[in-house]
Amino acid sequence: MANTILVGAQWGDEGKGKIIDFLTETADVVVRSQGGNNAGHTVIVAGKKYVLHLIPSGILRRGKMCVIGNGVVIDAVSLAGEIEGLRKQGIRVTPRNLMISDCAHLTLPSHRALDRAKEVAKGAGKIGTTGRGIGPTYSEKAARTGLRTGELLNPKRFAARLRERLVEANRQLKAMGAQPVNIAAESRQYLAAAKVIAPFLGNTVVFLHEMLDGETHALFEGAQGTFLDIDHGTYPYVTSSNTTAGGACTGSGVGPNRIHKVLGTIKAYTTRVGEGPFPTENQELGDFLHGLGREFGATTGRARRCGWFDAVCVRYAGIVNGIDELAVTNVDGLDTMKTINVCVAYKLGKKRLDHPPTDLDALARCVPVYETFPGWQSDTTAAKKWADLPPKCRAYLQAIAKLSNAKLGIVSVGPGREQTILL
Repeated sequence: MANTILVGAQWGDEGKGKIIDFLTETADVVVRSQGGNNAGHTVIVAGKKYVLHLIPSGILRRGKMCVIGNGVVIDAVSLAGEIEGLRKQGIRVTPRNLMISDCAHLTLPSHRALDRAKEVAKGAGKIGTTGRGIGPTYSEKAARTGLRTGELLNPKRFAARLRERLVEANRQLKAMGAQPVNIAAESRQYLAAAKVIAPFLGNTVVFLHEMLDGETHALFEGAQGTFLDIDHGTYPYVTSSNTTAGGACTGSGVGPNRIHKVLGTIKAYTTRVGEGPFPTENQELGDFLHGLGREFGATTGRARRCGWFDAVCVRYAGIVNGIDELAVTNVDGLDTMKTINVCVAYKLGKKRLDHPPTDLDALARCVPVYETFPGWQSDTTAAKKWADLPPKCRAYLQAIAKLSNAKLGIVSVGPGREQTILL
């Protein structure tokens, strides 16, 4: 396996965790390079469900090394809980299979409080964040006032620095009319979590380069999706990190010359969580998928907004990320559909657009141009190889790949590892 970056080519929730888990079989190290515990990857192994937020999906396979890079923002309390939760499920998590960058920034209790307070203050103009404090953490990182994981190695100094940041945040919260955090209680909880995290810390940049200089193959696990990227997404309705392929390099310290392939993950339709324009959104499709028990967020439990496949967006994602191949998930979600729409272009007034406008107001006014494909109306979940899929399903998948200007590499017909077809 070559060194591969896996990215979401839509608005996140594309099934990256399942695809990463599948690809990890032939990888040696799995690297998470951006985002925080606002991400949620659901992986089902032998009928057992695992929901991961900060730890790479590779942790579920023995003999694999997992790395949380410098570009990730880490809530130590959440991460300590995730480690303990995995151990209770029988998953080994030790410094021998998980390493955390000592340069990653810390998400504090005050960041969560500020995140929620700012969303409330925005009212109808809210972004629709998860409330996990990701935005305020990255804001402090950019302002050069944030705390980094390496500071956990000096508990006395860290306790003083933590109190300093919480006192400052409480001033802001009071000014906003929000409830301040309990400094003593939150400090005790955070310092207890810090003891769990400290043994995993190290210089992940040097570690990764030493591994890649050998015969090691690395898999870079993206969080969220292209259109939630702080630079290239539907700003301001985006996350606070670079979710595109370039972010994997800056967030891990691995140069682009070490990357061999970019794999874009997409759903056979489109979803997004939170506010912002969504040209192919379709309430009827959303009701149908929710009725099947599908499309609820792994992190928040919120019902996702649903729409038809948008080739305009995925083409653009291909440009931004340099996508070589596509992994299509949730194909089985369309198994009973009689007809399926695919957005092939946008209309903005009299203009036909093949790529989404970067102006948010213009994007909100875009009308999708659809082509309609016949549904296959048969169960795909037992398919083991490409030939097992119904002809109309194969035709649909080939069409959306062609419309997206990328090769079709992987097809997923269910949440299990065995429900994955490698072309």
